Amino acid sequence: MQAHELFRYFRMPELVDIRQYVRTLPTNTLMGFGAFAAITTFWYATRPKALKPPCDLSMQSVEVPGSDGARRSALLDSDEPLVYFYDDVRTLYEGFQRGIQVSNNGPCLGSRKPDQPYEWLSYKQVAEMSECIGSALIHKGFKPSPDQFIGIFAQNRPEWVIIEQGCFTYSMVVVPLYDTLGSEAITYIVNKAELSLVFADKPDKAKLLLEGVENKLTPGLKIIVLMDTFGSDLVERGKKCGVEVISMKAMEDLGRANKRKPKPPAPEDLAVICFTSGTTGNPKGAMITHQNVVCDCSAFVKVTEKVLALNTSDTHISFLPLAHMYERLMECVMLCHGAKIGFFQGDIRLLMDDLKVLQPTIFPVVPRLLNRMFDRIFAQANTTLKRWLLDFASKRKEAELRSGIIRNNSLWDKLIFHKIQSSLGGKVRLMVTGAAPVSATVLTFLRAALGCQFYEGYGQTECTAGCSLSVPGDWTAGHVGAPMPCNFIKLVDVEEMNYLAAKGEGEVCVKGPNVFKGYLKDPAKTAEALDKDGWLHTGDIGKWLPNGTLKIIDRKKHIFKLAQGEYIAPEKIENVYLRSEPVAQVFVHGESLQAFLIAIVVPDVEILCSWARKKGFDGTFEELCRNKDVKKAILDDMVRLGKDSGLKPFEQVKGIALHPELFSIDNGLLTPTMKAKRPELRNYFRSQIDELYATIKV
Repeated sequence: MQAHELFRYFRMPELVDIRQYVRTLPTNTLMGFGAFAAITTFWYATRPKALKPPCDLSMQSVEVPGSDGARRSALLDSDEPLVYFYDDVRTLYEGFQRGIQVSNNGPCLGSRKPDQPYEWLSYKQVAEMSECIGSALIHKGFKPSPDQFIGIFAQNRPEWVIIEQGCFTYSMVVVPLYDTLGSEAITYIVNKAELSLVFADKPDKAKLLLEGVENKLTPGLKIIVLMDTFGSDLVERGKKCGVEVISMKAMEDLGRANKRKPKPPAPEDLAVICFTSGTTGNPKGAMITHQNVVCDCSAFVKVTEKVLALNTSDTHISFLPLAHMYERLMECVMLCHGAKIGFFQGDIRLLMDDLKVLQPTIFPVVPRLLNRMFDRIFAQANTTLKRWLLDFASKRKEAELRSGIIRNNSLWDKLIFHKIQSSLGGKVRLMVTGAAPVSATVLTFLRAALGCQFYEGYGQTECTAGCSLSVPGDWTAGHVGAPMPCNFIKLVDVEEMNYLAAKGEGEVCVKGPNVFKGYLKDPAKTAEALDKDGWLHTGDIGKWLPNGTLKIIDRKKHIFKLAQGEYIAPEKIENVYLRSEPVAQVFVHGESLQAFLIAIVVPDVEILCSWARKKGFDGTFEELCRNKDVKKAILDDMVRLGKDSGLKPFEQVKGIALHPELFSIDNGLLTPTMKAKRPELRNYFRSQIDELYATIKV
């Protein structure tokens, strides 16, 4: 029956009782009516709705009067930065106490063994264990004071948070260590922070720490607390060099038998010394206070409060390194709201399995992971029809994005994107990306495909984590959002690069309660980062867009990040490779959207031919420059030198192009002082660079 016939039935005057009327309808009419009602109900339930933005999206930041062009978040009601969101949360200790209350002692920290479900510790269990660890530290002679530093050398796991909260309960300060820094940097940090006790997760890390003591490199280290089981040989090895090796369980029991009353920290007290990998020389220890972290957390909550409302039913997947402030910030936000934190198994290859089991609602990511997801999705669209459907569906959802609509219940979600969403557990409602730039193409596609609120942030350790963040409702890509409510941002002239604040371009500078207190025992480096007025100079070049958002367009120094967030100093690497016999000049290049380095190499015209003959290659200089086997031999020699010189794996180039003509002043590739003109080199060799990135698979 057609819809107009249904309406005609409704107008029949003799049918007073609706039940009597329904009984008189033919079966096919009832079925038609049911189908019509179902379709109408489905349309109303799934019709697209745009999130209401918390501010005018055409003006997301506001200039602060008399501030030399500084801008603040449009979400603020005044020109004062946000310091805290909840009245009862001014420190990380108070944030966790709030979590205990609002969660009603719900599940807090979860972990799993292979092929097993997650097992959970409740908030009160975590609090009890934390107090025991903190009490044990005091019993061992450590001071309940913000000048007492405790090391943690471990992957993400529940013990990390338990130790951290144990330190905060008694005003102590956490100093994370992590593998990627290398053994020399770990030795440096142990000495710089005067660590006499380090918590380690695995025996291998304990052995590495013991080597430092045995070689008299870290004489101050006296106690290693191990989370995993270990043998008596490790205990004996420790005794020989004066180091006590004790289990985490034994420390917990010791604290339980010698319980101390908590001595909570003040907001201005140090919470974390976060050592940054830097680019050259030793790592720098950024001194981060409780207020620094709380205000950055509060700003995130402020930005998302009207569209997200974090609560006790939320679950966070913890796999990004807790040694970095980005992950620490996200976990502090979760704990403050009584939510759950589930840890991955420790193997990134098993992350997808962990996601399916945990079914997180909160999923912070980095661009490298997003790039892999993007590549995997399009690799599976391996026929013309599949690729057409994927493109068509993503374009339909991207059109909704432009209208401010985020959803995962459209026809395209059910037909095309459901499998992608299910691979992340099927319940993700918030994703955040940071640590390095992400391609606008990748971000826009994944925002459409995953159908969840997806924010992009920008910042660095020295401003705790974030200083700018996407505003809800603005799902455009190609910028890093507006200033967060906890800080101001201004752009400062960089005349030598022709970036002028008057034109809306310049070095990004940050000021607010999230800006760190300086580098540990390093006043010179602190003075380089913080000016006399308290502005943090990031070294990044930014540009204000007409809607008040910030776009990062360059780097002040020739330093850049790779896609996984590692800083690269190309000149240092080039100086190593120049020692290769057949190499006359080399230009090392990397991009923040790529995970590896490449290089343009000019062979030495006087040496290449004889060097090549020794390797079994013949030909003229030009012929050798075109020979793929010669190119591989030169690359192998460069990588060998890099390894011998201590370059980290991410500092080694993965591919090279050979160029027969020297860089010179005449061809515009060198300055009058014979320094490389990097922007000109990048533009000159753009086609070779693009080809290398297109053909090299890592």
